[in-house]
Order: sequence, then C-alpha cells, then structure tokens
Amino acid sequence: MAHDERRLEVLRAIVQDYVSTNDPVGSKALAERHDLGVSPATIRNDMAVLEEQGYITQPHTSAGRVPTDKGYRLFVDRLSAVKPLSTAERRAIERFLDGAVDLHDVLSRSVRLLAQLTRQVAVVQYPALSRSAVRHLEVVQLAAARLMLVLITDTGRVEQRIVDTPVDVGADAVAELRTLLNAAFAGAKLVDAGGKVPDLLDTAPPHLRGLVATVSATLLETLVEPGEDRLVIGGTANLARGNALDFPGTLQPLLEALEEQVVVLRLMTQVDASTVLVRIGEENAHEALTGASFVSVGYGAGDRALGGLGVVGPTRMDYPMNMAAVRAVARYVGHLLAES
Repeated sequence: MAHDERRLEVLRAIVQDYVSTNDPVGSKALAERHDLGVSPATIRNDMAVLEEQGYITQPHTSAGRVPTDKGYRLFVDRLSAVKPLSTAERRAIERFLDGAVDLHDVLSRSVRLLAQLTRQVAVVQYPALSRSAVRHLEVVQLAAARLMLVLITDTGRVEQRIVDTPVDVGADAVAELRTLLNAAFAGAKLVDAGGKVPDLLDTAPPHLRGLVATVSATLLETLVEPGEDRLVIGGTANLARGNALDFPGTLQPLLEALEEQVVVLRLMTQVDASTVLVRIGEENAHEALTGASFVSVGYGAGDRALGGLGVVGPTRMDYPMNMAAVRAVARYVGHLLAES
C-alpha cells in the first residue's frame, strides 16, 4: 500500500474513532482497535505527517489527536461509497412518510424522521417557489364585491389573497374570470407567470376588462412575490447532547442562525437533486456555522430539485450515516410529491 493510501486509512480510523468515542485518538488505541497492518511506530509517524499536513490536530488538554475541518473534508471526499440504509430503516421511512396527508405534513414528518435517524438538527425547505409552476388558479366569491384568489402550485403550495372590487361582481363573471386565468397561467412557471399579466389585460373580452384590471395587481403580487420560502426545523435539542469540544464557545450563534432561517435558506440554494453536498466548518460562509457541518441534498421529481433538506450538527458527526439518511429521505419525499 502506498504511503498516501496508508495515511488515508489512518485518517479514516481516527475520524471513525473520534466520532464514535468523542475522545481524542492516540496511536496506541489505533494500533489496538484497527488492523492497519503496520507497527505502532509507523502509525505514530503517519500521524505526525497527517498533523504536519493539517489533517489532524492535538487539543491542548490531551495526548490524542482529533481531525481538523481539512481532515473531515478529505475523509468525506474519499468515501468510497455512502453506506446504504438498512432495509428496516428504509421501511421505517416509508411507513412514517406514507401516512402524510398534505405537503405540510410530508415536510414536518420528514424533519422529525431525519432528526431521529441522524440525531442532528434537521432542516427541510418548502418547495422553492422559484422552481414551481402554476397548477391552478381558483377564484372564490366571498361577498358581492369581494373575491379571494387562490394560487395552487405543482409542488402543493397554496397562496391566497383577497381582492375588493369597486363594483359588485356576478357569479357568471367570476366563472369567466376563473376560466380566463387558468387558460393563461395553468402550467406556467412562476418565474415567467408575472410577465403574462399585461397580455391578459390586452386580450380579455371587453366586458371583463375592468375586473381583470382590478385583480391584476393582486395577481402579480401572488405570482411574483408569493409568501417567502420557509424552512421546517426539528431536533434542535440534539445540539445540546454533544460535548463542550463540539462547539468551542457557545451554541447561541448557531441556534440564532437556525432561527433566522435566511442563513440556512441561502445554503439551500445550491442543492441539486442528485448530489449530497457536505459543507464542513469554515466552508459554511456564515460565522455562526463555522463550528458545524451541513449535509444537504435536493428533493424533487427526477433531476428537478424542488427544495432542499439536510442536517446541521457538529463537525464531529457520522458523515456516511448522515449522508445516507439525508439521501434516502429526500428520495422518498420526491416520490411522494411526484405522485400527489
């Protein structure tokens, strides 16, 4: 085995031991616990090289070594395969998510499930509206001069707005408006839909033009600036289970960043449906997350990611397990949404 390959084996062993025991790892323990096929002296030598290269470091209170962000990065990059979840775990995902009644239920169950499987903080993003299309526009008459516009997206999101009309509107006009709106917008991507509103005013039959003009501002607002993208978060109590070494300083900034959501949503913008992304420590641009790792993937139909989901936890986490859980839950959520 080449020197580099053997050192990688030593690094792997250090990462696995540190993740499972939470104790800095010494060469003697490595030699006893792992069949590395070399003498303790060689292991010590390899550890010295790994330390020199910045992959492991020595916490000042201990004789052992712990992986650095750079060490975890190399470990993750060189994972030969993400270990698949067991059949029992996959069945549990299926059973737990199959009972969901709507999009909100699917996502809140996914968060609880991910937090349980990984024992980290789980985050799931509502389907990003920028990636959604219009499934249906409903117009409901609430009173003679008051209508409600309801936008239903192909990702199961529902947005509703009230429109007050200057004059009373008859039931026939409401039905005609509904038909007109769906003919114009059904199937349109939300990013393109706003641009169609001016055309609608030009092409509406004369007797509906006043009504279309009245609803057009609300229509634009519903299509172009629908309710902000949201996150569902679960398992924050899992952060407190770690140990002081996991988060030097305090958990406060991390909890605040999760609470604010914007930080995590920004990280979610880069997800795609086929690759599990792992950001370790300093790679998370926000200072509150520099002591944490974020494992995420997109969920959706085929290659089209509708939103992202993932877990946030200390850099000392079981990466293969967390990557497998995140990927498995995302796939299942994708199947469920494709069927709805």
